[in-house]
Amino acid sequence: MSSEGRRVRLQDVADHAGVSLATASRMLSDSDYKGRAALRDKVVASAAELGYRPNLHARALASSTSTSVGLVVHDVRDAYFAMIAGGVIKAAEAHRLLVTMVCTYRDPRQELSYVSLLSTQRPRAIILAGSSFADRAHTAAMTAQLSAYQADGGAVVSVTRGRRIGHLVEVDNVEATRRLAHLLADLGHTSFGVISGPAKLIAVRDRMHGFRLGLQDRGIELAPDAIVHADMSRDGGARAARRLLDRPGRPTCLWGVADVVAVGAMAWARSNGLRIPEDVSVAGFGGTPLASDAVPALTTVELPLERIGRTALDLALLPLDEPRHTVEIGGTVLMRDSTAPAVRGS
Repeated sequence: MSSEGRRVRLQDVADHAGVSLATASRMLSDSDYKGRAALRDKVVASAAELGYRPNLHARALASSTSTSVGLVVHDVRDAYFAMIAGGVIKAAEAHRLLVTMVCTYRDPRQELSYVSLLSTQRPRAIILAGSSFADRAHTAAMTAQLSAYQADGGAVVSVTRGRRIGHLVEVDNVEATRRLAHLLADLGHTSFGVISGPAKLIAVRDRMHGFRLGLQDRGIELAPDAIVHADMSRDGGARAARRLLDRPGRPTCLWGVADVVAVGAMAWARSNGLRIPEDVSVAGFGGTPLASDAVPALTTVELPLERIGRTALDLALLPLDEPRHTVEIGGTVLMRDSTAPAVRGS
């Protein structure tokens, strides 16, 4: 207890020693990892000076489940997340770690609930592989939850920007879609239809921003009615394609923020008598097997999805006193048969 009668918290020790909560927790734990001797001595001295007494129950929980990793994805039915999850699982197997995977289906309340549940299981790390949400209240609640988990000795990794805690695998959403927009415009397309996803998702916003930038670089502005927000699914892409293509003055090129919605758009177009790419070009984002298996093969931004998963697991296994790491992963534009030069006069 402090001189004021208040129980000294681990946060007080961390602030006094000038280290993070995670570092203070690890330095004072019974784990084999002790980090740099000088830093550990500083933390121990601060704990002694403040009269800190650790919560032995929390310590026991934190140290008893170090062979598991929690993985949070939006929807494992989507090949984008399935491939990232596959990379995490393969990397975890090499370290004899078990992976517990949950799906949020892009519901921020579900995400918070699952992170809270995973935290009680005390995995070695929690990897958040789905896009963060543009919601201040949700972000604050997630930050508090993850900070408490880190303070108990857990690691946090995000595969998206937008979270300020833990390590980050940053996917090249903006510049990759900008390059794609350049190439589509260079085919002569000036009339575009865009199938966007939920506006609350940071990754969707970034991809939309990059696509707009790329078109603006070529002197093209997207009209407000050229953008349709859809569920990130094949059916969502089909419904959006109907709205964009089943009207006068249809666009000559459709772009979907994910391969799955672009393939849904292709299916609707074909079933309604439109030829791809002769009548309308279609492109996506992600580089999933769905894109290469489509007929015709889908033009897309290919991401090394399994490597993203492996990288996330590697970051999760870094010593907890490591500073926050950011690993940037780029994308490659693959021009395939689903896109062609715009028909003159379209």
